[in-house]
Amino acid sequence: MKSIILAGGVGSRLWPLSREYYPKQFIKFKSFKKSLFQMTFERCLALSNNNLDDIYIVTNEKHKFLVLGQIEELGYNNFNEDNILIEPIGKNTLPAIYYGVKVIKNKNNNNENDNNKNIVGVFPSDHLIDKNDEELFINTIMEGKKIAKDYLITFGITPTKPHTGYGYIKPLKKLNIGYTVDEFKEKPDLKTAEKYIKNGYLWNSGMFLFDADLFEEEVKTYKPELYELFKSDDINEVYNNVPDISIDYGIMEKSKNVAVIPLNIKWNDLGSFDAFYDEFKTDDAGNIVHGENLFINSKNNLINTENNKFTSLIDVNDLIVVDTRDALMICKKGSSQKIKEVFNTLKRKNDERVLYHKTVYRPWGSYTILDEGKFYKIKRITVLPGKKLSYQLHHHRSEHWIVVKGMAKVVVDDKEYFVRNGESTFVKSGLKHRLENPGKIPLEVIEAQIGEYLEEDDIIRFNDDWGRK
Repeated sequence: MKSIILAGGVGSRLWPLSREYYPKQFIKFKSFKKSLFQMTFERCLALSNNNLDDIYIVTNEKHKFLVLGQIEELGYNNFNEDNILIEPIGKNTLPAIYYGVKVIKNKNNNNENDNNKNIVGVFPSDHLIDKNDEELFINTIMEGKKIAKDYLITFGITPTKPHTGYGYIKPLKKLNIGYTVDEFKEKPDLKTAEKYIKNGYLWNSGMFLFDADLFEEEVKTYKPELYELFKSDDINEVYNNVPDISIDYGIMEKSKNVAVIPLNIKWNDLGSFDAFYDEFKTDDAGNIVHGENLFINSKNNLINTENNKFTSLIDVNDLIVVDTRDALMICKKGSSQKIKEVFNTLKRKNDERVLYHKTVYRPWGSYTILDEGKFYKIKRITVLPGKKLSYQLHHHRSEHWIVVKGMAKVVVDDKEYFVRNGESTFVKSGLKHRLENPGKIPLEVIEAQIGEYLEEDDIIRFNDDWGRK
């Protein structure tokens, strides 16, 4: 089967951990060795019998290289970049999924011998599934293939409690596998959620399985304007005109061919910091602590700090405290859904703290801003083995590079030389230059920028391995 991984979104309710250029699906939370995206990718690989070509990822331009980098980190260096589908602008789940379906159908037209060539699973990249339940998850998805020719299948999570952050699905008629669907319900209040649980409703997981031909027919029937727009080969033109609409509202709630299969697994979409209380271990007082701490008479708090910063709480309960290098967020437990309001306010003000961390990830590695003033900026640059920055120049700043780990290959106005551990070099403004790591270990460089304008848009690229302008 084919898999479509949805890897857009910004995770605004997990700010300041999640930023637009490094959203929650790519974060390695402190209890996990892999990101949510990486865990999703590995589950999809199991569903496709380890065939990388059967995995398609819908994302955006600013996340493309996070996707590639995290796949490479898993040890897969030959993933086909053509399977990374770039949305020009996010328009919700229905256009994203149909984009993936169209590409899969076009690629599979020449493979008539594959009976399951058009069976497609759709999986958000930011869901957490307990490791102990992954085998049950895989088996349930594979069972669903038996009815995927006749039904658009959604997977309903067996609820563990009344939850106001999830949509609900009401099963109706029993099938050989799963049930037909009576109705979909939006996120309820607590009293309504309790009623749904008593009446056997399931959480709406946002995961789907279907035959691509059947799905396309349903799009043609219920969203004909979307169907017609996607006939164009110009994806920018398509996205300029498609509606912003979810697959639930656009198709699943209207189609007569919908089934739900229960998934009795431990599942969480980590949609807010309150959801952390369901997933992370607590101490004897119910505190979740990521970092060095000393608590006195304090219970049921969540603390997440960078660089193992020491934190002390005294006589406080039910607080969520998230501390990063450039932002501190404190709220009461139960109120973390409101963090999105902070995110949106900062975004309206064009505040870069909704876009970037102090550590910014690039296709070649990352950089961390250590200090900055009006006319200077100090960075720690990490270049991955075999990677190189673009050949570029800056009009308004010069750069002093000090190598602290590894060996750098430097190009300045077409002249090449090597800079070793403990050595430094200076690049004047206006000169074309490039930094490269020819070695087998990460290269670390301290960069001191000096100039009257130090923003990232003071850059002219002449050659770039990733086609950036």
